[in-house]
Amino acid sequence: MPSFPSPGSVTVCEINRELITADGLSEAQAKETYGKLLRMVFNPVSFQPDRLGQSGPELDAEQQVEEEGVGNGVAVQRKNVVEMVQGILNDYIKRVFNPCDLNLLAEVDLKGVSWHQHKHIIALISAPNQVLVRDYDDAECREPYILTHESQKDVKALEWRPNGGRMLSVSCKGGICIWAASFPGNAASLRSGAPSFVGTLPRGTGVRWTLVDFLGSAADEQITALSWSPDGRYLASASCESSSFTVWDVAQGVGTPIRRGLGGISMLKWSPTGDYFFSAKFDGTFYLWETNTWTSERWSSTSGFVTGATWDPDGHMILIAFSKSPVLASVHFASKPPSLDALLLPVELPELSSLPGSQGIEKIAWNASSERLAVSFKGGDEIYRGLIAIYDARRTPVVSASLVGFIRGPGDNPKPMTFSFHDKFKQGPLLSVCWSSGFCCTYPLLFRSHALP
Repeated sequence: MPSFPSPGSVTVCEINRELITADGLSEAQAKETYGKLLRMVFNPVSFQPDRLGQSGPELDAEQQVEEEGVGNGVAVQRKNVVEMVQGILNDYIKRVFNPCDLNLLAEVDLKGVSWHQHKHIIALISAPNQVLVRDYDDAECREPYILTHESQKDVKALEWRPNGGRMLSVSCKGGICIWAASFPGNAASLRSGAPSFVGTLPRGTGVRWTLVDFLGSAADEQITALSWSPDGRYLASASCESSSFTVWDVAQGVGTPIRRGLGGISMLKWSPTGDYFFSAKFDGTFYLWETNTWTSERWSSTSGFVTGATWDPDGHMILIAFSKSPVLASVHFASKPPSLDALLLPVELPELSSLPGSQGIEKIAWNASSERLAVSFKGGDEIYRGLIAIYDARRTPVVSASLVGFIRGPGDNPKPMTFSFHDKFKQGPLLSVCWSSGFCCTYPLLFRSHALP
């Protein structure tokens, strides 16, 4: 019987297909349920959800007010008329040839929260121009680090660099900020030729975060999608304002643009093996690439645009969610790389389709062992609205999913904004969810694995 959290309760964790709840957020409850098993407790991180929905003109206007110091008697030189006209024309051209409704970005899994691959360090977008980094391994510092810089405006996505130490990429207006941690006696190195930046003040064990590079986008575009190659050498980036994406050689600071079709790009995903690459657009098309020669195969959807996509751990299959479909799609490669021959199969989630007021799938996340699938959905009545469905997933090799239960967040009418898995514990993955109530909560999903011998 699937677990259901009663209204007013909050979810704490999963223990062998049972989702444990409590009356409210409590460190004592966390210690009692999963803390003894993991020997760690993951306290929530608070952020500013009311400002994260701002973007484009709304955010620019607010920033202009801040920069001009209105009400503080501070006078600055304003843009002249020519610059303003040029800006309006450039914006008009972008909207005609690469139409992108910024409101649609809220429906796409832009990865606003990310776990470090090998450490218990989480990063999340906490305000339009701000990122928080919480290191749960640092017992001396329970407060998160705040990463801000004048180059880091209108943050949309972030992702840790694989095999790159503590290095974090952050997409923003005009390019990508690359942050790195410095330690006493071991300072983060800057790329040769990159400008010098100021870092955060050292705290706790002496860790200091430094902006070590800024990769500028063409025409000052808003970067909305990021994906690292699994070896950490290349970083792919894209903008909803452009039909091309860029593959960066980060060590050299050199980007190579790649273009297919028209329309703005909504999502990029590198496969775990690096052999394949996935890109999706807001016009309902998506592309499967092989990365040896960067050849692609175009696919088209009649169920809206891609809102979520996640690879299986072998990189042989990708699971996809669409904006107008109550069913997931799994695309299976029929042969070894670099073959692009593939088969698309539906993955039914009948429990979501039958929920009162449900309007389809919104976002998805799949853990590294492919045993737990998290799904958020649009709509729902007062009882089900804002919940996340947790599934026990199997690959045999066709994907099947059995509903474990639902996760409910803290606060008044919480809705999941973004979520991501962390797979460091053998007892099961962690699922971190940024809720609209202003808390990023981490839920250990602990179970007896059916994937291990």
